[in-house]
Amino acid sequence: MHKKYLFIFLFLFELFFVSNIMAQKKEQINILNSDLLLGGKDIGEGVRRFIGNVAFEHNNATMYCDSAYLYGKQNIIHAFSNVHVTRGDTLHLYGDFMVYNGNTDIGKFRNNVRLENKTTTLYTDSLDFNNATSIAHYFEGGKIINEDNTLISIIGYYYANSDMFFFKDSVVATTPDYTIYTDTLKYYTEEKITYFLGPTNIYNEENHLYAENGWYKTEEKKFQFNENARYQNKEKILIGDSLYYDELNGIGIAIDNIEMIDTAENMILKGNYAYYTKEPESFLITDSTLLIQVANKTDSLFMHADSITSNYDTSGTYRILKAFHQVQIFRDDFQARCDSMVYNFQDSVITMYKEPILWSKGSQMTSKKVEIHIKNEKIDFFKLITTAFIISEADTTAKYNQIRGKEMYGYIRDNNLSKVDVFGNGQTIYYTVDEKENEIVGVNFAESSDIIIHMKDGQPSRINMVKQPAGTLYPLDELEQTKLKDFQWLEHLRPVTKEEIFIWKK
Repeated sequence: MHKKYLFIFLFLFELFFVSNIMAQKKEQINILNSDLLLGGKDIGEGVRRFIGNVAFEHNNATMYCDSAYLYGKQNIIHAFSNVHVTRGDTLHLYGDFMVYNGNTDIGKFRNNVRLENKTTTLYTDSLDFNNATSIAHYFEGGKIINEDNTLISIIGYYYANSDMFFFKDSVVATTPDYTIYTDTLKYYTEEKITYFLGPTNIYNEENHLYAENGWYKTEEKKFQFNENARYQNKEKILIGDSLYYDELNGIGIAIDNIEMIDTAENMILKGNYAYYTKEPESFLITDSTLLIQVANKTDSLFMHADSITSNYDTSGTYRILKAFHQVQIFRDDFQARCDSMVYNFQDSVITMYKEPILWSKGSQMTSKKVEIHIKNEKIDFFKLITTAFIISEADTTAKYNQIRGKEMYGYIRDNNLSKVDVFGNGQTIYYTVDEKENEIVGVNFAESSDIIIHMKDGQPSRINMVKQPAGTLYPLDELEQTKLKDFQWLEHLRPVTKEEIFIWKK
């Protein structure tokens, strides 16, 4: 029984050993042609020399050269001058010298090396090619030319089966439109798609793009940038987690942590989604939007809305910015809110629609529509159009100075409301103060078609009745109706910090 088991063991061992040896056996290099064959002691034991029109074949690759040494036992060939390796019609390798090992399927090309496929040519002085895996590798610098596109790098790999180049270290790619600097890059020659796998800078005469991950389709001229993506031209900067741009169609999309900086308009826009069109130039930004109109550290304007759009007028000479839904504005000298808003850059006018409210220091202004006119980056004057109302607190005991009319113009000087012109159905209620005692001593009710009201410290200081005036000064407790029609004190809705513009109070 023991002999029987020993026999079976030895048989299995021999079968495994022999089959393993057979599996490891490598295909020998096959000589196809040579004008002259030399051998013997002068050449070397086991060595043959081939001269003239040398051709040999190994593992589906055909190799040509002017002369070669074949080391039979090692299954290695040294090829000299006009070395050419081809695999069908898809891949050609050229060089001055090659060492090819038939056991490892690796050819080492040196001096004036050139690799060609259907669309791309690689130039280098040192290249290793694995005939079994169809992978070429250069490591001392190379240059790739693909039609109008050129690329150089220190290290590179070519994967013939997928027509893909992989570049590493000091990569510079030049296209008719851009120059690309990066550390790591993939390029698919058939699809003409470039993938960036490290810090990347892309330049042309007008633009600079930066990202740490993304792709570029050279024929379609489409970009996708991720990870610290940044676009910049002479007047604008765009930052986002993800930036996409279709150059031929002039369409751009930015997603997450977006920041658009317009240096010409001193404007910054933030949000989490933006859509841009080049012709005509316009953009939409939404999701946590924030507009900052930069004046200085203390006077910058902050605005939030559900969405903000921007485009140019029909002549293309000035920008029009629109904000939609739950618009709120904060600046140190005034605050505002409304449902929608238009900012015309031609005349620096902000127009507010649907229940607009404007606060300036201690005054609250409301109407059906509000126009805010900006001059030298400050409010110059405002218009309250239809059912205009201005209210300010006379004291902290629910006493309110009030101005009502069809339409009003309010003028701002030194960040304070200095004068109000009332046009049509003017009415006022204001409390008179004994300046010596600093106490309220009476309340004045006045009506006039038009009224001019001079303000001091947010309170009426002098009133001029222009047409059909009528007015009465009452003791404090004798005026029965202390609120004009449509009176609403809305201080609880006021955004008192720039952070509060993201909170829609009710």
